[in-house]
Amino acid sequence: MAGAARGQKALGALPQLVKSLRSEPVSGGARLRRLPSLRRTFSLYDQINLIDSVPEDQLRFQSYDDTGFKINNVKYEGSLLIVENKIMTWAPKMFSEITAESLSIFKVVHPIPEILILGCGRHIHPVSPELRKFIRSTGMKLEAVDSRNAASTYNILNEEGRPVAAAVLPYGVTC
Repeated sequence: MAGAARGQKALGALPQLVKSLRSEPVSGGARLRRLPSLRRTFSLYDQINLIDSVPEDQLRFQSYDDTGFKINNVKYEGSLLIVENKIMTWAPKMFSEITAESLSIFKVVHPIPEILILGCGRHIHPVSPELRKFIRSTGMKLEAVDSRNAASTYNILNEEGRPVAAAVLPYGVTC
């Protein structure tokens, strides 16, 4: 019965969480913004208590700003590609520069991640059929979202132990 009550409480908090994720952040220059945690929203996470079981060597987005991301207490500027718990700088500076060539590392990475989370910048952009075809050819699934939600989604899937990769543009990128 207590689990059902927690589930109802989590469902009640979900609309407020979604609203906070969709709202535009207050303009404040390059001020770092903390990522909202979905772990407290879903009772499954409370039952497993993932907060205490995240290994120290596991990557975790902590915050973001218009120019980059803070991961494991280190600030990274620019676009990032995260594969197999390794962080690399990534060439694309705008969404239009994301091509199969810019993601060619996935031709040689083994094991291939289950999902690629594509952080499009401030807004979600449609992914070209050619890029979708390339990503499908690698065996990965694609999730294209704004970079704030890409960081949060990466954290959750990584904490679950799922093989996940992220290719993220800074949140300040608008085209």
